[in-house]
Amino acid sequence: MKEQRYLYISSGIVSVCGIVYQVLYGAAGSYLFGDSVLFYCITIGLFLMSMGIGAALSERIKHSLVARFIQAELLIALVGGFSIFGLFFFLSYSGPEIAQLYLYIVIAITGFLTGLELPILIRRVESIREDISKSTARVLFFDYAGSLIGSVGFALLLRPMLGLIKTAFFVAAINALVALIVTYLFRKEVYKPIFHKVIGTVLLFLLTLGFFYGETYAYSFEQQLYADPIIYHDDTKYQRIIMTKEPGDVRLYLDGQLQFSESDEYRYHESLVHVPMSLAPYRENVLVLGGGDGLAVREILKYDDTKHITLVDLDPKMTQLANTHPDLLRLNKSSLKNDQVHIIHDDAFQYLMQTDELYDVIIVDLPDPNNEALNKLYTKEFYSLVRNHLTPSGMVSVQSTSPLFATKAFWTINHTIEATGLRTKSYHLDVPSFGNWGFTLASRNTIDLSNAHVPVKTKFLNEEIFETLFRFGDDIDSHIVEKGEEFELPVNRMNRPILVQLYQDAWKYY
Repeated sequence: MKEQRYLYISSGIVSVCGIVYQVLYGAAGSYLFGDSVLFYCITIGLFLMSMGIGAALSERIKHSLVARFIQAELLIALVGGFSIFGLFFFLSYSGPEIAQLYLYIVIAITGFLTGLELPILIRRVESIREDISKSTARVLFFDYAGSLIGSVGFALLLRPMLGLIKTAFFVAAINALVALIVTYLFRKEVYKPIFHKVIGTVLLFLLTLGFFYGETYAYSFEQQLYADPIIYHDDTKYQRIIMTKEPGDVRLYLDGQLQFSESDEYRYHESLVHVPMSLAPYRENVLVLGGGDGLAVREILKYDDTKHITLVDLDPKMTQLANTHPDLLRLNKSSLKNDQVHIIHDDAFQYLMQTDELYDVIIVDLPDPNNEALNKLYTKEFYSLVRNHLTPSGMVSVQSTSPLFATKAFWTINHTIEATGLRTKSYHLDVPSFGNWGFTLASRNTIDLSNAHVPVKTKFLNEEIFETLFRFGDDIDSHIVEKGEEFELPVNRMNRPILVQLYQDAWKYY
């Protein structure tokens, strides 16, 4: 009976590790290559298909069942442990195509070995004269229960506390430990158990080294992806934050996407903030959605008649960085420490659903809609919530990606905002680190630019160029032509996230 209990526990642990590998690979692919839904679908589908192949081939194993289980566990520990470390290596030195191929191979191998193990355990339990229906049911119970533990544990504990690379080494070390323990408990059934013990011990030692030092080496790999030295990096619960620095240019990246460059961020933030602020008749109560770096708030604080600024940013690590890192404090002029600023760590969509507050100006400074999670914040449903929290004379500005590189995506954002009943005007400018970049201005009322006046000190924006921001060349205006026919702009909705595909199609060659 003890043998059965040990095998059932082993099956549960194997299942926990298996599901962690699945979500780990999906998260890594989503972070490094974008399109979270696609990569999670590929990961789950490829993993399960490979499990099926492994399960089918396991019936050919007639003898030494425990030894084959141990060997499969050791191979999973080897492949899974170095999976994310290897992914960063291939991405840095071989490019994204080779890195993606490597990830698919790792998924397939891990799934195959996981599928190979469970039937072996069921047959081994059956050999102890356990009824096959009971043995199958109990092994599957531990398998399914372990899946829940693994998925929730990864989301709530492993990724936030350890990050991707350490999680892979940690889980693999569990696989190696299971192999060693089973080798000891069933040593009479294993040919040359000392060999398996030595291999397992050496592998466990390597995985331990990887856990403590792998992230440092992967950090050096990742440096190859950035032109300037990395001065800060962190895997938070929500994103990967990277800061680089060379003389005169600090840059911030979120999930690999550039958010600002010190050399020209003032052009972006002045246009984002001062266009709506200068046109709004009242500016007392201002809402910023996103903008956890504090740079937009820095510009808002230039207005003496602004009394309350609410900043809603999902990631507390981002605002903490903006409040503590000397380079960010220098750039944002300690804006988030100002008594007028109230910081709320929440999803922008959820915040707007829950608050009753009305705002004179709303600044939407969110990352580009490159995945389904961000797409929610570019939908008609979201912009309807923005409209509902706008005072009758209020103004909104929305970061809207590049009208040059992502023309259809840019005008789709404008069209989606218009679908809520707001009046809109789009504008753009050149930001050297980004290229030509665009925004959408919105209000309940007709927007009049004729009396535009920027009442505060700026480095870029002034009355002479104000109206020119709203002029577009024929190649990037709203009359988009595709294959000789006018392209009909869609409304981006939560149920049909068309914007993600438009965005990804536009940026895939840049």
